[in-house]
Amino acid sequence: MIDTLKHAERRQQAAAELGFDWPDMSGVWDKLQEEIRELQQAGNPAEQTEELGDLLFMLVNLARHLGVDAQQALQQGTQKFDRRFAVVCQLMQDRGLTMCAGTLPQMEAAWQLAKQQERAGTG
Repeated sequence: MIDTLKHAERRQQAAAELGFDWPDMSGVWDKLQEEIRELQQAGNPAEQTEELGDLLFMLVNLARHLGVDAQQALQQGTQKFDRRFAVVCQLMQDRGLTMCAGTLPQMEAAWQLAKQQERAGTG
């Protein structure tokens, strides 16, 4: 995956150096919305795979435009999910529930609490 992200970044940068790029962020945001719509409208697994690939490629392009390393952002996002999910599991256990026995609203409430705790520095 790391190589794929880096390859996408390199291809996009090479295209940009040849002038194939948006002049400002509005075009980037518009294209991102277009890719999301196309994924939502995809009718079968093959189309969904293709459109999801386009969306992921566009997200790497967005990262490039923002000056953000896509791999680092994905790694940080995954680590944040891991931290919060661990809190969710602990909160469910503290309530005497297994994840399988909990309802989605209960798990979502625990997720929101985990977010609050992390942002407050108490999680």
